[in-house]
Amino acid sequence: MNLVVRNQHTRETDLCDVGDLEVEQHSEVVYNSRHGIDLGLVIGPVSPDQEKNYRERYNVQRIATEEDVRRWREQQAQAHEAAQVCAQRVAFHRLDMRVVSAHYLLDRSKLLFFFVSEHRVDFRNLVRDLVNTFRIRVELRQIGVRDETRIVGGIGICGRRLCCNGISDRLEPVSIRMAKDQNYSLNSMKVSGPCGRLLCCLAYEHRFYQEERKRYPREGALVEVGEDTLRVQEINVLTGQVRLSGGAGQGTSVPICALERRGGKGRSRSRADWQVNQNGCPATALALTDFQTEDDTE
Repeated sequence: MNLVVRNQHTRETDLCDVGDLEVEQHSEVVYNSRHGIDLGLVIGPVSPDQEKNYRERYNVQRIATEEDVRRWREQQAQAHEAAQVCAQRVAFHRLDMRVVSAHYLLDRSKLLFFFVSEHRVDFRNLVRDLVNTFRIRVELRQIGVRDETRIVGGIGICGRRLCCNGISDRLEPVSIRMAKDQNYSLNSMKVSGPCGRLLCCLAYEHRFYQEERKRYPREGALVEVGEDTLRVQEINVLTGQVRLSGGAGQGTSVPICALERRGGKGRSRSRADWQVNQNGCPATALALTDFQTEDDTE
């Protein structure tokens, strides 16, 4: 039986074969990870479609005992001190790299150091230095800023745990197009997560916005409002409002339920593809009270 297991340190998810073990969801297991024998948390079963996202399959050795968990926690504390020592040695060797974390494998066969750098780093002398210091096999792994955030964790702008750290490391690619479709501010500080990359959560609601936008006129489209023709200035999918404006200081907000596409009848007298129809949309009457012209405001 195949289950998804999340590594307790790197927060990476692995596809694992539990064999004949009766493993419950959210239980901890000892398994052969991509780095070696380590502790993982069982996320749950995986669908055949999702299995295709995993290139490798690892084996679960056993359900973790209290002794396994205790040892892992002790080694985490020791690894934290090791990371500080490594950072000191990096400064000594004057290497352009920043240590993110250190991690002892559960069987203590290896000590892993994860670091971030914008360039390739020749750390051979550093490795020899660390081996002499810790008397254990040492491995340095260069990771990206997204991987760093996944390991370190944190709280997002939503007030919840970061998606990459608390949900899954296999998130959909995020593009600036998603932010534009959701009328999200393109200010780099607001559209980016702690890692400096685009917010992963933009991918969650992208399909919803794509489907909802089919009901709305495009920005710049013409809309008939009584005897006037206004242009769509802004749409807000969350509130269901469409902001209209005209060249003579006219402006109003109407709910999407008040807009309808114009049919063939009467199209010749107007270039507008949409019109306001208040029937069946009580909120429209309130929205249209904002409609003004320059003469009205004088």
